[in-house]
Amino acid sequence: MILHTTRTLPRLSRLTPNLQCPLRRRNTRTISVQRLSGSIGAEIQDVDLARDLPENPGLVQELRESLLEHQVIFFRNQNLEPQSFLTFASHFGKPIEYPFVRGIDNFPAIIQVLKQEHETVNFGGVWHSDTSYFEQPPMGSILLAKEIPPFGGDTLFANQYAAYEALSEGLKRTLSMLKGVNTSAKADVSKTREDRVRDSGNANARTNYEAVHPVVRTHPETGRKALYVNTAHTARFEGWTEDESAPLLQFLVTHQVKPEFTCRFCWDVGSIAFWDNRCAQHYPVNDYHGFRRRMLRITLAGDKPV
Repeated sequence: MILHTTRTLPRLSRLTPNLQCPLRRRNTRTISVQRLSGSIGAEIQDVDLARDLPENPGLVQELRESLLEHQVIFFRNQNLEPQSFLTFASHFGKPIEYPFVRGIDNFPAIIQVLKQEHETVNFGGVWHSDTSYFEQPPMGSILLAKEIPPFGGDTLFANQYAAYEALSEGLKRTLSMLKGVNTSAKADVSKTREDRVRDSGNANARTNYEAVHPVVRTHPETGRKALYVNTAHTARFEGWTEDESAPLLQFLVTHQVKPEFTCRFCWDVGSIAFWDNRCAQHYPVNDYHGFRRRMLRITLAGDKPV
């Protein structure tokens, strides 16, 4: 594989050869879908989101079906302005505000996910499921790349259906009886917000958000079971101390991001990732110190996990 270190040449897709599959067009679909790995993720091709969705309402349903099947879907060359980005997101749910960071001017539901050249910590730089400390965590999040470093800055995604299904039947039975206490105050993730809270923090945000959710949740649309703990926000099991919870939690958070459950996405300006927060986790790789990376993010309202 030839690696490019500048943007003067196109970035190469980082697909493992034995996982790459030919472009496939389904008889029931008008979109082209190419899987990124054997477990999670697919790139949607030949779609102009600003133009095609208003002209073809059925396309929204096709994209939603792809999201449900692959847990995260990607688009390229979608140079959307904030209003167009918000319009696209609104086809799939209700955009909601992020509690700790103000939205961009005139668009409170769109925040910047930014790392500046002089910063060494990236926003959300730990494996996580977005805001699982809400009573009703988001159904999904949508990220649009506006500025990217000349190398690095990829994002990993992990399939939590697959992580759950790979567990033993005995452990599944144990987990079915447990609930996790999720908090916004765990140190490993709260420190990743510090730069953005400092320059664009929301003064109305509470100090801490906390919610209790099943360790194994049932997806409201697919009916499939997924692990629903994460290293960023799950502090302990309900009724257990943190010390008692730590060994089992450590096993789960290590297990749920095994390579065979993941895919890796290499960004270009205009790329979009849309992930299902109910069954997928993500991790932004922090390997581009000295360079700027700026994304826009919209979060979509969800429901209470069961």
